[in-house]
Amino acid sequence: MAILDGRHALVTGGGRGIGRAIAASLSGAGASVTVLGRQEAALKDAVGAGHAKGHVVADVTDESAVNAAVRQAVGERGPVDILIANAGTGESTPFLKADAAQFRRMFDLNVMGVVHATRAVLGDMTKRGFGRIVVNSSVAGLKGYAYVTAYCAAKHAVVGFVRALAQETVKSGVTVNAVCPGYTDTDLVGAAIDFVTAKTGRSEGQAVADMLKDKPIGRLITPDEVAAAVLFLCSPGASAITGTTLTVAGGEI
Repeated sequence: MAILDGRHALVTGGGRGIGRAIAASLSGAGASVTVLGRQEAALKDAVGAGHAKGHVVADVTDESAVNAAVRQAVGERGPVDILIANAGTGESTPFLKADAAQFRRMFDLNVMGVVHATRAVLGDMTKRGFGRIVVNSSVAGLKGYAYVTAYCAAKHAVVGFVRALAQETVKSGVTVNAVCPGYTDTDLVGAAIDFVTAKTGRSEGQAVADMLKDKPIGRLITPDEVAAAVLFLCSPGASAITGTTLTVAGGEI
């Protein structure tokens, strides 16, 4: 069903993983999707596969680059109706070994990247009286995990940002929400599994089993499952939902 027909959606980090799945889902629902990211080859591949109409290149930690990329996207496909602030990453380090630079990296990408993208589109959304902003946070934005203090702190900050901005925009026609996935089958989680196997000598299967031992669902979440949650929050039926976190974590939260 083309429930997003005529809407222009911008997906940051849209070249791979969850962002790529979200772009494909929104495109399938009729949206004209622009994917934004740093790796142009991956972005072009998403367009070539039909998961997006076009791409723009920017590092979300660079506010001026994001603003320029959004202007380009608007010039090519019209005002942005839907923003999916998906770009982000994590680093795993015991707290006493996590220096200030790691905390800054985590906040620059996972928090300020969201802030820059939102600031670039929100003014026009409020003027037009419509907008959907969905931030990809994490279950790490709702609970603590050992060895990822900087990442958890940043993702908690993102959830706070969503809740606060939703209060400012609640009467404007713009909704602001977050999805909070659990461990998802992406390159990021794959890299974490590789790190564990290299560090401990355990097999990949053992590393995955250990990662999932306290997860009720007993498996990794799929990017398509996260994308389905995002699509719902962008749909006409979700117009009264704002300031919420939709957890996609198989019963962990």
